[in-house]
Amino acid sequence: MTAPPGPPPPPRPTAPPTAPLAGGHTGADALRPLLDTVLDALATGARARGGPLPAGGPDAVTARVAAALGDVLPAHGTGAQDALRTLVHALAEGAADPAEPLCAAHLHGPPLAVATAADLAASALNPSLDSWDQAPAASAIETLVTRALAAEFYPAAATPDAVVTTGGTEANQLAVLLARERHGPALTVLHGENAHHSVPRAAWLLGLPAATALPTPAGVLDPARLADALAATPGPALVTATAGTTDAGLIDPLDAIADVCSAHGADLHIDAAYGGLLALSPRHRPRLAGLHRAHSLTIDLHKLGWQPVAAGLLAVPDTRLLAPLAHRADYLNPADDTEAGLPDLLGRSLRTTRRPDAFKIAVTLRALGRDGLAHLIDRTCDLAHHLAARLDAHPDFELHAPPTLTTVLFRPTHADDKTLADLRRTLLHAGRAVLGRATADGRLWLKATLLNPHTTPQDLDTLVTLLEGSNRR
Repeated sequence: MTAPPGPPPPPRPTAPPTAPLAGGHTGADALRPLLDTVLDALATGARARGGPLPAGGPDAVTARVAAALGDVLPAHGTGAQDALRTLVHALAEGAADPAEPLCAAHLHGPPLAVATAADLAASALNPSLDSWDQAPAASAIETLVTRALAAEFYPAAATPDAVVTTGGTEANQLAVLLARERHGPALTVLHGENAHHSVPRAAWLLGLPAATALPTPAGVLDPARLADALAATPGPALVTATAGTTDAGLIDPLDAIADVCSAHGADLHIDAAYGGLLALSPRHRPRLAGLHRAHSLTIDLHKLGWQPVAAGLLAVPDTRLLAPLAHRADYLNPADDTEAGLPDLLGRSLRTTRRPDAFKIAVTLRALGRDGLAHLIDRTCDLAHHLAARLDAHPDFELHAPPTLTTVLFRPTHADDKTLADLRRTLLHAGRAVLGRATADGRLWLKATLLNPHTTPQDLDTLVTLLEGSNRR
């Protein structure tokens, strides 16, 4: 009897694929001409844009992008060089470029060239920080970098540690999660109205009681008001203070808040996403007095650390505080591998696949050193004071207050809120300047958030002159 025929053999591979890979022995040769194309397209796109923002508003930008994209998934590709040249040009021409001095609306800083180059290497090698066998060197770098940075914020702690996050939102969510695991689902989160929106959202996301927002009429959390609220709070509490508010860059009185938390047995988390890196500056470190007393800290290095996004941290004074993040997945961290000495990375994040974001940070720290980063921080703060002094002395503008960090709130004298909002949108539509907006003292203010250390006083004078002309129309 003849046996039935088996499955057909698989097709034999013929020629290698036409799309080269970025890694391996030939990756560098494949990347080199493509990088030249990218750099040329970045330059021509920026020249075509001609300013910090593309002119014409959303409809004009969308039309230009649609024309460049054409058929998003064509039947036949155009080739790597053409695709890169066309779309990188479109991206750069349509960018809000934080490296432009008059792009100063948000906590969205220009990345350092060295950090961006490091990010290229990470992208090419594509390690994933969910198991050691996917990221041997990258996982070791992350461990060393996070511990070293945590020690900067907790210098007297025996075992400080930090986990890498996508930014302040994820770090704040992790802080609330860890507090919930310490205290249970009856945990109450208290924060000032000045807190980042991710704090009450984290309480909602985790199924906790609605967070309690305390009024901050002076822009910062009042320790006396906090003490009264904690006295009226049944059960465990987590207080979130802020070192660098998103609207005005203000810093809560951290030491006094820590005293109140200690007296009432409450945990303290400090969202220092904006202001935490002032700890690296001898001039500005005293502004953060009390930072080390927090049970956890949010830090963002894609703000005053000039990293490409994302580059956040959640730091703690004792690595054991991170224990609730431990997790077991047999295909990634089987117990016998861990017992045999392979590092267990799943407990370093709630994410599984994640990029080696600590690598670009490591390169930056080595390249600039403590004094180089302090210089950039100090210079950026000085720029904010220059702009504030220029506006304060100008009869056509009203300054809200001297800057605490690098945010300056101001408004044209005698302008109502509608006029101010229209002025901001006019500048955006023309592509001339990118300014933010904030509400303080019941009024709307223009917001300049200065994060570009290459900005000059002359650039800021140009901004004031531009605003003078726009305000008179």
